[in-house]
Amino acid sequence: MAETLRLMAVHAHPDDESSKGAASTARYAAEGVEVLVVSCTGGERGDVLNPRLQGDARMLRDMAEYRRREMAEAARILGVQHRWLGYVDSGLPEGDPLPPLPAGCFALTPLDLEVNALVHLVREFRPHVMTTYDESGGYPHPDHIRCHEVSRAAFDAAADPQRYPAAGEAWRTSKLYYHANFSRKRMTAFHEALLAQGKPSPYAEWIARVEEADADPAAPKRVELEVTTRVECADYFDVRDRALLAHATQIDPDGFFFGVPNDVQRELWPTEDYHLAVSHVPTELPEDDLFAGLRTRGPA
Repeated sequence: MAETLRLMAVHAHPDDESSKGAASTARYAAEGVEVLVVSCTGGERGDVLNPRLQGDARMLRDMAEYRRREMAEAARILGVQHRWLGYVDSGLPEGDPLPPLPAGCFALTPLDLEVNALVHLVREFRPHVMTTYDESGGYPHPDHIRCHEVSRAAFDAAADPQRYPAAGEAWRTSKLYYHANFSRKRMTAFHEALLAQGKPSPYAEWIARVEEADADPAAPKRVELEVTTRVECADYFDVRDRALLAHATQIDPDGFFFGVPNDVQRELWPTEDYHLAVSHVPTELPEDDLFAGLRTRGPA
């Protein structure tokens, strides 16, 4: 393509961009692709999840500002642009029965308003590729599920000049992907490698829960997306980790995300994985590039 390639990654909260697809977005940015991360919410209702910072009342009081600063630093590390969609974190409801979601939150805002906001950004940035979550949200957080709904609807609506005419000139994004990196196969590979080295595995409890659900006919089953696209990005795992650590209120430096040394990850699983949900350009599966079918032709 004669023009610069553009990638839009749509996420629910600040920190999601660093835990899902960060190494591949950092790789593409380093290669000259324009990458825009969109955060649907400000993460205002997040707790302080880093044990080293818990007990600091200022962080809970000023969570929105902390998360804005953390997001700015993560974007700088990844080398990407960033925009806020402007909605308020819904929080993760807990309890039995689950409490109602707070009024005015992202998951309860009329979908049409949110799609309109994202269509504005799509038509302004004009991405060739978008990434987001599948129908399950990756996990059942109401903001992740709503992020999928908004992203999927905006992907289609932005291409239709009859919809949201005030949002700018219509633009058809060529490809839409869902993140598929937290697969059972990948987790099991890391789990078994660590056990073989005599090291504790951060995935033991997760795998046990999945196996228990599989053995119970009445238990809901985890959706496993077909991996269609594997992006080689092991050279950017360290960049990914630095971006994650920039979200200091949310990420435990001794926690789950850092349980597998990067040298083990590079050997066993040097890619970040995606599911191609929609393509308006011919492409052959499996792919090794989110821009497969676009580098030698214009967008559809």
